Amino acid sequence: MTTTATGTSQTAAQPSAQLQKTAKAFEAIFLRQMIATMRSSSLGEGLTDSDATAQFRDMSDSRTADNMAETGRFGIADLLIKQLGAKMATDPNAKPVAEEPPK
Repeated sequence: MTTTATGTSQTAAQPSAQLQKTAKAFEAIFLRQMIATMRSSSLGEGLTDSDATAQFRDMSDSRTADNMAETGRFGIADLLIKQLGAKMATDPNAKPVAEEPPK
């Protein structure tokens, strides 16, 4: 942690890499759910609908959601980083989240 000319620490001012990664993952999950809900609202089955096409469509939708989250155009990850980053910066008792849970 280094102090800048304004007296603020760089780690407090910048969101951690783990927070950014988690916020983008949350945005991707949210977008997957949104796309799945939109797909489930279709009014009927088409001639080419089958379990195989549904599985392929789900994989494609998942990849689309990941790409949409990566671009950050929806801003969900940015809002999470802003809110949680501010909380982490002001809470001296905040503990970092472990990368992986113990086995």
